[in-house]
Amino acid sequence: MNPAAARFRIEPYVEFAKKAISREATYRFDVFSSIGSFVVRVYLLRMVWTALYAHNAAPRDLPLHTIITYSTVALLMGLVLDIDQTRILHDKLNDGSIATDFMKPINVPLYFFSDGTGEVIFHAFLIVPALLLALLFVHIDVPAPPVLVAFGVSFLLGYFVGFFINFILNCVAFWTLEIHAVQLILTWVTDLLGGGIVPLVLFPAALQTVIFWLPFAAMFSTPLLIYVGQIPPQRYVGALGLQLGWLLLLAGAATVIWRAGARRVVVQGG
Repeated sequence: MNPAAARFRIEPYVEFAKKAISREATYRFDVFSSIGSFVVRVYLLRMVWTALYAHNAAPRDLPLHTIITYSTVALLMGLVLDIDQTRILHDKLNDGSIATDFMKPINVPLYFFSDGTGEVIFHAFLIVPALLLALLFVHIDVPAPPVLVAFGVSFLLGYFVGFFINFILNCVAFWTLEIHAVQLILTWVTDLLGGGIVPLVLFPAALQTVIFWLPFAAMFSTPLLIYVGQIPPQRYVGALGLQLGWLLLLAGAATVIWRAGARRVVVQGG
């Protein structure tokens, strides 16, 4: 029996996460530019929504201060959810180093998860200064504690839905090696149908019925609509259940695709 398989140790994966945090902290200009970009986008979105609401009737149950809160929280979530936590898989398939990873006494997918988690943790700390600066331009509504708890659970489920979508996409590189075009399409679809830019409740009713069942809505729209009260407490079970369903389905698909890809590692480059 493989000794590594006989006794699982969490310490190496914690170190992988710490290394990723240190790596991200090295690029200080990127840190400041991320925060600056966030503040600029908050200001621009406030101006856009204010202008739109001034010339159009406000949607029912979605007044201006609510839509501004929605957009600001969506941008804060994007600091974490917009990260491709498993892009290291694509990079390693391109430079061939994935072959050596398979020879190490580690769980390779868990290594990718740990590396991505370290990157996410670092960017999560950016939420605090970004929010403080954003408060100079906008007022954010804070819901009751039970709603915040539901939002937190929904956000966590949405995070893992996004993780497995990215993991599956990067696993495609086992066969195609290059996935940039597909990544651009996925980013565009997520932005459009995820509810991170425009609340899905503003879409035509017939289209909402379809979009709300897609995994993209599980990433952004569900936690955001819980936060602003568009999903009331009596609908929490159904909303969270749909997120959990997508999470389990995508996790199963990711497992199957990973195993198929791992059986045919293609090495390209030096």
